[in-house]
Amino acid sequence: MCGRIANTLPSDAMARLFQAQPANDLPLVPNYNICPTNPVHVVRAGPGGRTLLAMRWGFLPQWYKTETDGPLLINARAETLADKPAFRAACRQRRCLIPATGFYEWTRPGGDVRLPWYIHRRDGAPIAFAGIWQDWGPEGARQPTCAIVTTAANNHLGKLHHRMPLILEPDDWPLWLGEAGHGAARLMQPGAEDVLDYHRVDPAVNSNRATGPELIEPFDG
Repeated sequence: MCGRIANTLPSDAMARLFQAQPANDLPLVPNYNICPTNPVHVVRAGPGGRTLLAMRWGFLPQWYKTETDGPLLINARAETLADKPAFRAACRQRRCLIPATGFYEWTRPGGDVRLPWYIHRRDGAPIAFAGIWQDWGPEGARQPTCAIVTTAANNHLGKLHHRMPLILEPDDWPLWLGEAGHGAARLMQPGAEDVLDYHRVDPAVNSNRATGPELIEPFDG
């Protein structure tokens, strides 16, 4: 799964990387502790090209009457994406990319102890999570919302958790965004074993209020 994100890439750099037109009011970066319901950067394709815009991290199906009318849908399982009522239309028509520089996962060695780990690309490049999006709310006040697609973990990430986010390489971005025809389903599989690495970080990140670059630094305590 994916429950927290870090993003240190400037918005203009994201726009260049994804060849997207940036919208106004993008989330502030760097942000080392992006939590569910926070706004995130999202790349979306359209008739006029790609757009980089802000979306609420937490997908809201059309039938939710309020933001808390059902479960908080921050992740969407690849195995059921095309069939689950909340996601199936978005799976076909509203796929997106969610940029980040890393994400957090937790292990539980025993009792109530939760040990956080920071996961990032070994090559230092930004991460592009596969996502889906949905506009939610009444006409005139609709807000875009999104979820990160997850798969079963590969062997490397499986040491931390049995799920992992679906991470796409640049050559696959057009297919996922619907710019290169059909066949995006073939992308929904665990990533290669040599793409990601991880290290322990300070338990301070367990707090939603924690901020600062020290949250992603290696921690030996």
